[in-house]
Amino acid sequence: MTTSDHSVLTTKDIVIVDLVADTKEDATRQLAQKLVDDGRVTDLEGFLEDVAAREAQMNTGLPGGIGIPHARSSFVVVPSVAIGTTSVGVPFGALDGPANLIFLIAAPDGANDEHLHILAALARKLVHDDFKQSLRDAKTPSDVAKIITKEVQK
Repeated sequence: MTTSDHSVLTTKDIVIVDLVADTKEDATRQLAQKLVDDGRVTDLEGFLEDVAAREAQMNTGLPGGIGIPHARSSFVVVPSVAIGTTSVGVPFGALDGPANLIFLIAAPDGANDEHLHILAALARKLVHDDFKQSLRDAKTPSDVAKIITKEVQK
């Protein structure tokens, strides 16, 4: 198990560039495993159940190739955003097609509305095509993490 700097939302250790997944469940599992490996989530299956329960309420696919699975969970140690980029795309339920940018937002259960603040900050950036394109163009997990830290977690 590695442990990155938990004071930042995203590090290279919780990013997958060129993610390969056929389903949103598979993509979410791969990203959640990164959170477990980094010590940000304590129980993979428990956290995935919380994410699935949230996903059952409403699809988390957004127009423009975005997937934002998220949950507040007792298995989350620190607010985090695991990110996957994919050229193939993963169906997250958006009307305009699959997601090629996937943001798994994990917030501790007692975090009040912290995950909503993360979602709001991310959503404000995702309306900008240049921001989305910079993430799609990023070649390494480190590049993706730097963009998120600079643009979302100011």
